[in-house]
Amino acid sequence: MSVVPSAEEDGEEFAYDSKVKVGKLIAETRCSTCHAIGPTGSSPHQDAKPFRQLSENYPVRNLEEALAEGIVVGHPDMPMFVLSPYEIDALITYLESIQEPHPA
Repeated sequence: MSVVPSAEEDGEEFAYDSKVKVGKLIAETRCSTCHAIGPTGSSPHQDAKPFRQLSENYPVRNLEEALAEGIVVGHPDMPMFVLSPYEIDALITYLESIQEPHPA
């Protein structure tokens, strides 16, 4: 067993890290005026759930279809926007990376 990561493992980690960075950028540019998008802080909009708490209600990956169709859920004045399949995957990957653990 080798403790040195293979080129494939390095590539997968790089791809994951890149996707998280792209997802965070999307959250910063499209979502941060209403939602707390990081691991701490309150949402600027009182009806917008902090992103780190989304998995309290459902698996974050369940947002994939809503984002693909142009999300129209959420707080009442949430704007509709459309993302590419890669952007959707990146945003969801970012969201999954910041979820708070749930009490047992």
